Amino acid sequence: MWIDTHCHLDAPEFAGMLDAVIQRAAQQQVSAILLPAVKAADCSAVKALTHQYSQTIPGLVYTLGIHPLYINQSEEGDIEILEKHIVESLSDPRFVGVGEIGLDYFVENLDPHKQEFFFNAQLDLAQKYQLPVIMHVRRSQDAILKSLRRRNISGGIAHAFNGSFQQAEQFIELGFKLGFGGAATYERALQIRRLLKELPLDSIVTETDAPDIPPAWLREEGIPFNEPAFLPRIAKELALVRGVGEAEFASAVCNNAMQALPRWSALCADIPSLNLAS
Repeated sequence: MWIDTHCHLDAPEFAGMLDAVIQRAAQQQVSAILLPAVKAADCSAVKALTHQYSQTIPGLVYTLGIHPLYINQSEEGDIEILEKHIVESLSDPRFVGVGEIGLDYFVENLDPHKQEFFFNAQLDLAQKYQLPVIMHVRRSQDAILKSLRRRNISGGIAHAFNGSFQQAEQFIELGFKLGFGGAATYERALQIRRLLKELPLDSIVTETDAPDIPPAWLREEGIPFNEPAFLPRIAKELALVRGVGEAEFASAVCNNAMQALPRWSALCADIPSLNLAS
C-alpha cells in the first residue's frame, strides 16, 4: 500500500475526470490520500468530496485551512468561518488537522504581513484544538520555525520541503515530518536529493501535490499533470535515491505519516482493509 500525504483532488484540473483519477489511484494501491483545503469557502466541498470517495480510497482524509497563495481571496473573517468548520469536523474521523497553511516568500504580489496574519491565526487554531498542521514552506523556513517555537503545536508535515539540512533538523526537532515527491525525481534537484539521502528515514513522508509538482517523466510521456496514481512510481524513485528497498521505504513512510497525524492513524486502525498504522 502507498500513502499520498498531499493531493489537491478538488483542483480544477481534475474536474470532470475525478472518478477516473480516484479509480486509477486505487488500482495502483494508493489506499490513503490526504486532501488539504486551501480556502475557507472550500471547506464544505473538501469534506464532502472526501466522504464521497472514501469507499474507493478507504484511507482518504482531509485537513482544513487557508493557503498563503489564496490570501488575496480571503478576508480576516474567514478565520472565524474556518474555526466553525474545524469545530464541526472534530467528530469526523476523516478530519485530521489544519492545512494547508504557511508562508510563501517566492510568489510576488503576496503581502507578507497579511500572510503572517493568516498563518499565525491558523497556528493559534491548531494549538487551541490540539491539531497537527500541514504546512506550505517556500523560502520561509526560518519565519515559520520562529512562529512554531512560540506555540505548542502537535507536529505535522512540512510539505514539499526544500530548505537546508539545518532547517530540516529544526523541523524534525519540533515533531514534523518532511514531504518529498516529484521534485526529487529530477537529477538536477541536488539539494532535495541530498536531504532525501541524509535525513533520518523516520522523518520522511511521500506526496504528489497533484496536480502540481510533476515527476521527471511526465513531460516525456506527454501527460498534462500529476495525479495520485503516479505516487508508487515516484516513491520507488525516492527509495532508489535514498538507497533502501522499496518495501522498507513504503513501510517507513506510511508509519511516519501515521505518527505525524494521529487522527489518520486512528482511522486506518479501524479499517480492516488497511494495514498502514503500527
